[in-house]
Amino acid sequence: CCRFEFQARLMRISFIGAGRLASQLAIALAKHHTIQHVFSRDLSKAQRLAAQVQALATNDYADLQAACDLIIIAVSDRAIADVIAAVHAHAPETLMVHTSGSTAMQVLTDIHARAGVFYPLQTFSFERSTDWAQTPLLLEAANEADLQRLQSVASELSPRVYHYDSAQRLSLHLAAVFACNFSNYCYDMAKQILDAQNADFALLYPLILETAQKATQADPKTMQTGPAMRGDTAIINMHQAMLQHSERGDLLKVYQNMSEQILKRHV
Repeated sequence: CCRFEFQARLMRISFIGAGRLASQLAIALAKHHTIQHVFSRDLSKAQRLAAQVQALATNDYADLQAACDLIIIAVSDRAIADVIAAVHAHAPETLMVHTSGSTAMQVLTDIHARAGVFYPLQTFSFERSTDWAQTPLLLEAANEADLQRLQSVASELSPRVYHYDSAQRLSLHLAAVFACNFSNYCYDMAKQILDAQNADFALLYPLILETAQKATQADPKTMQTGPAMRGDTAIINMHQAMLQHSERGDLLKVYQNMSEQILKRHV
């Protein structure tokens, strides 16, 4: 990405949201900046995160009118527009960003001039710490000066900082649903099949890790294996018969659809 002359400095940052992403990001940024407020409609959630980052907890948007350099909105996509409208009334001049991969920046700029996006391309949980050094951070801002500010903050967390517009970011979010969410559901289905036979899901761990490793080192298409790629209808029919007689008929539909698509892809 481009070089900027904007120098990193201590910033006062407030968070709206206290979920998995907000928690991991606030904890990481607290090592470099002052976390001023954590807002959540559920005050107990705000208090829990605020205690971890030495911030003030609130469920009142009016508290965010205090001097602040950056407000990070980490809420569900459907809530972003309502949140920005509520916060704008109290902090009309403050730089505000959302953390969504699928919401256009215009949702913010339609209401608030100093707006941007700070999107970590990663999956988050309360139980696991995030490896920020390996996490791509995708930035967008309505003006160049604010983009530089976001660049300075992002660079403290990760060397993998990119400037992507809303359309590019949406394509990455869609791809991430396939690579992460759908893949995880496949692991879930695999475990259901094994649980029904009292077989150990842990036996698949090396296979799962090797598959992911191969996908990061070569074109996934060239790494495809299995009966569908080979056109082995005997094995496919045997698998489908097993699923047809199981309690989970929906797994049969997924198996059929995915096998069909793999066959088409490798004709």
